[in-house]
Amino acid sequence: MPRPRQCRRVRRGPKCTYFKPRGVGIKFLEEVALQVDELEAIRLVDLEGKEQKEAAEIMDISQPTLHRILKEARKKIADALVSGKALRIGGGDYVMVNRKFKCYDCGHDWELPYGTGRPETCPACGSVNLHRAPEDRGYARRGMRGPRGRGRSL
Repeated sequence: MPRPRQCRRVRRGPKCTYFKPRGVGIKFLEEVALQVDELEAIRLVDLEGKEQKEAAEIMDISQPTLHRILKEARKKIADALVSGKALRIGGGDYVMVNRKFKCYDCGHDWELPYGTGRPETCPACGSVNLHRAPEDRGYARRGMRGPRGRGRSL
């Protein structure tokens, strides 16, 4: 019996969930389904140029798992482009990661999804004295040890 699949962490959801060849009616097209976690892997590695190990840490999965996700996603995208199929984006085992903020004047905590920009004022009191919540800082450093993140102590 295989292990249960882990939820992948996704920072940005798709802006568009459907792409199709121009000039062909939807009812005449075959579809290829690209999962949201596959799109996130493509975004991190191919668009942002991150190394697979770093992208795997961001998504909270192993590097071999990320490699398998990338391989499958690239195959699906190539099939859609070469064969003139529609590409539907959605589904998969993932959880959207939010950024946490804290107002240092009134103490209000709130979350915003990645990709929405930094808030300018606190929604509760209107203060500009706000920062990322202490527990949310350094998400990409998860799993590193030691004061310098290299597994050694000084």
